[in-house]
Amino acid sequence: MSYSKLASDSVVLVTGGAAGIGLAAAKSFARLGLRICIADLGDDRLASAGQAIADISPGGKDHVLTVAADVSRLEDLRRLEDAVRDRFGGVDVLMNNAGVQPGSNIFGPAENWARVLDVNLWGVIHGIQTFVPGMIARGRPGLIINTGSKQGITTPPGDPAYNVSKAGVKVVTEALQHELRNTPNCRLTAHLLIPGFVYTELAAGGRTEKPAGAWTADQTAAFMMEKLAKGDFYILCPDNDVPRALDEKRILWAAGDIVENRPPLSRWHPDYGEAFKKFVGS
Repeated sequence: MSYSKLASDSVVLVTGGAAGIGLAAAKSFARLGLRICIADLGDDRLASAGQAIADISPGGKDHVLTVAADVSRLEDLRRLEDAVRDRFGGVDVLMNNAGVQPGSNIFGPAENWARVLDVNLWGVIHGIQTFVPGMIARGRPGLIINTGSKQGITTPPGDPAYNVSKAGVKVVTEALQHELRNTPNCRLTAHLLIPGFVYTELAAGGRTEKPAGAWTADQTAAFMMEKLAKGDFYILCPDNDVPRALDEKRILWAAGDIVENRPPLSRWHPDYGEAFKKFVGS
């Protein structure tokens, strides 16, 4: 479904909405005149983001709600649902965007793995199970947008917990879209946002200036809106270093590891380096 079919009084909920892609997306929907709720952690961050959204919203502060919530905690999501329903009547667009990336390795601290999976994967599952049944019952056109990652598709070495979480988001979102399209009278569609290299708090890595190869969060949100307008499910974002054609070849090579019975992650295997370069044309 294209977002152009949303009702003029639609309500948008963005988790992880106080910064980065979440805030940029919330602003994009606010410019359309929709009512916005952002959920995140940190009262000061939420207040600043809420004001920034109100400043560009045709409805001003009356069309903006901010709620402190940890998406890994189901009770927080239920409290968030109550807050949005009490203020705006319900949700029409749900963007499960909250994420963390503290770093991980196979033998690393279990608490890092648990936090990443609790926020990045269970946060999405909690969001779907808490909000989507009510969204279906509303009977209105609506969207569920889940923020994935290319790392959940090509699974590069270096941060396996994050890769696992984002691979799970891909699977969950695909399953959700299948469920929605087979639900009678359902007017909702699901979409998987797959960002490229984006300069945000999460990806800054200590940098204070945007790398030349990275997109801004605003660029990513604008691309997302363009693809949502077309009804795309897979919203595969390029960046200044990696065009879509290269992403496609990387994804095909990763799938080829299974089909051709290559070693896992053969793209980074010394015996397959030249074959990969030839495959992508470099």
